[in-house]
Amino acid sequence: ATLHRAVDALKQGRKSVALVPTMGALHEGHLSLVRMAKRVADHVVVSIFVNPTQFGPNEDYAAYPRDEAKDAALLVEEGVALLWGPDVGVMYPDGHSTHIEVAELGADYCGAARPGHFDGVATVVAKLFNQVRPDIAIFGEKDWQQLAIIRRMARDLDFALDILGAPIARDKDGLALSSRNAYLSAAERKAATALPNALKAAAKAIAGGGDVAGALAKAEADIVKGGFDSVDYVALADADSLERLTEFRKPARLLAAARIGKTRLIDNLAVG
Repeated sequence: ATLHRAVDALKQGRKSVALVPTMGALHEGHLSLVRMAKRVADHVVVSIFVNPTQFGPNEDYAAYPRDEAKDAALLVEEGVALLWGPDVGVMYPDGHSTHIEVAELGADYCGAARPGHFDGVATVVAKLFNQVRPDIAIFGEKDWQQLAIIRRMARDLDFALDILGAPIARDKDGLALSSRNAYLSAAERKAATALPNALKAAAKAIAGGGDVAGALAKAEADIVKGGFDSVDYVALADADSLERLTEFRKPARLLAAARIGKTRLIDNLAVG
């Protein structure tokens, strides 16, 4: 009820509100979403909630980085109007038994490696939409599968808001910014650039008419050669439906996930 009153106050005078959902541990990538939100709406609300339902039993929920005081200070500097930071009891009260199943969009790629992950994401995002009631929501393009799923969910469940994707924020050497980059050792951080470099080369080859299967195989080999321990997937996908493509057609996206040390990194690039 307190949240609803605060958002209603922001909306007085027909003002618009944009929501940026996060799990905290904010970095420059998150702040780029906030800045985009400020450009497209009158007020910005940021949520911070480390969502247990999107973590598998052997994943890093307990160890996921948390520093709400630092995050709040950053958001104050950015001019964010409201920080919504519910705890697990607020998001999933006793007896909570309803969830969203995203079906085929969540079955492949990261969904195959992390069963139930996107059901947890969709459920918590739907709850955030109903709690904050924004006019616009901003999600980073770094997790392209997540963005596609949220767009489909908003359409399928008739959420009355616009879903916007923000371009991937990258470090100077090309690595996509991520809270999980903090897990990397100095040597792993240096080697991690093999992932965006391999995708960039594959995208160029495919857009230039090269064989898709050959470009994907080379990208996977280059990622491992660059220092990664394993590759979960490298795929060319339809940017909207996420269907795997064996031949290039627009709109297409290269999607990848790979593991280095104890860290799993994801990345993607538009092709053509």
